Amino acid sequence: MRSPADALLYAIIDLGYVSPENAPGILEKLIAGGIDMVQLRGKNSSIDELSLLAEKLLRLTTLAEIPLIANDHAQIAQRVDVQGVHVGQDDESIETVRAQVERPIIVGKSTHSVEQATPAEGEGADYIGFGPIFPTPTKPDYPPIGPSQIHEVRKGVSIPIFCIGGIKLESLGQVLAAGAKRVVIVSGLLQASDIVGYTRACKKLVTDLRL
Repeated sequence: MRSPADALLYAIIDLGYVSPENAPGILEKLIAGGIDMVQLRGKNSSIDELSLLAEKLLRLTTLAEIPLIANDHAQIAQRVDVQGVHVGQDDESIETVRAQVERPIIVGKSTHSVEQATPAEGEGADYIGFGPIFPTPTKPDYPPIGPSQIHEVRKGVSIPIFCIGGIKLESLGQVLAAGAKRVVIVSGLLQASDIVGYTRACKKLVTDLRL
């Protein structure tokens, strides 16, 4: 199973963009395109609904050997053998999440400034999301921080940093040029007319940076 340190392109199955019925088919396309990690996010869905969908998605991610991360809810990881949980600034602490899940899991944390990133590492996060880099409807309450902060956060944090927020294929080069090594792309992947091709193009850009 891939670890966050080995991941470059992180996708999110966001039920604000994707119906639960279509989610497995879209995940298959994302996997074919080369994603390294995926998160299930459903802000308006119940724990029961998310757990049921996580079970379906886990069959696909297990075959692909990529981690499936549940957004917000440690209860999903109690019910389904997902590989991790992602928490926000206002969610339960990383320590609390780990205590609720009686097995080793990945725990990631959203950060929206350099000042939040360093404490997240100290709290025990396995990786952080850093953003929003650009305006995004999924984080309307957070002003975009812009690519200029990427270099700064890399100086202060040693765990994997996934830049997130409004990143699309056309802006990915700018984000990578600013120092990003790993990215999360949401609507760009989910709304692409050719999900496999779009995902491959994004993955190639991030991978080429490593060569």
